[in-house]
Amino acid sequence: MSNSKAFNPATLFFAGGHSLRLLRTLMRAAQALGPGLASRLAFALFSTPLPLKRSVRQQRASPWVAEPWELMGLRLCAWRHRAHEAGSSSRPQVLLVHGWAGSAQQMQPLAEQLWAQGFAPLLLDMPAHGHSQGWQTHMPQFVQALHAAAQRFGPMHGIVAHSLGAVAVSHAVARGLPATRLVLLACSAPPRQVLGWFAQCFGLAGKSMAQMQQRLERLGGTALETFEPAWLGPRLPQATLLVHDEQDRAAPFANAQALAAALPDARLLTVQGLGHRRILSDAGVAQAVAEHLKS
Repeated sequence: MSNSKAFNPATLFFAGGHSLRLLRTLMRAAQALGPGLASRLAFALFSTPLPLKRSVRQQRASPWVAEPWELMGLRLCAWRHRAHEAGSSSRPQVLLVHGWAGSAQQMQPLAEQLWAQGFAPLLLDMPAHGHSQGWQTHMPQFVQALHAAAQRFGPMHGIVAHSLGAVAVSHAVARGLPATRLVLLACSAPPRQVLGWFAQCFGLAGKSMAQMQQRLERLGGTALETFEPAWLGPRLPQATLLVHDEQDRAAPFANAQALAAALPDARLLTVQGLGHRRILSDAGVAQAVAEHLKS
């Protein structure tokens, strides 16, 4: 929206008050020295999931068992139920993908419900998240990890993804990642819109923002428009359930409406009072997800 006083979701991912003012001051100083320096500094911040994940790495995930794997030299972590026997389960496999600054642990309530209903959940800690290696990542690497996980762990009956993970999954499936059914929970805005929020949050000039977009496009080998509903719609024929809180501040409801309208076989389930993250632990949402994957 053009209203300069409209809420900016990017502020939710950075500390407010003194810390945010300090980062803005640092960014302004970098821009005074040139857009190249500013864009490099901004991209480093943009690519760092905050808050940092040290506490998450120390938490246990029982009854989920870690299954390490590698992506381009990074040690990543996937999680299966300890009762699951890899390679011999007759249960349909469902991939669960967290969002930015999240972890596989956030997806466990959903995974437990899916296990109870006969599925074989596979939870990923994406690069620089949870128990996986790295401190920085970006959308193209999320997409690379999804394709690599499909090759490593085999076909997925369905994929359940949250927030930025839902955007990455939509793009990956549209570009050939196999999946029969999709569930997109609190789906984030496309990257170009997120970049705009970030630039507004830190007062980035247009040239610095353009350089950040170009860098993301080089890393992914594709234009950012391929994450937009208009591009995704004709390429996602899978039955898709979108679940979104009308008052979600991190991922505006209008984004879910636009994506649902663009997809040929989509249903938008509107919820209230769950926000952006409580949607992952709600029993009613979990039941709707299981029913969609079964149908």
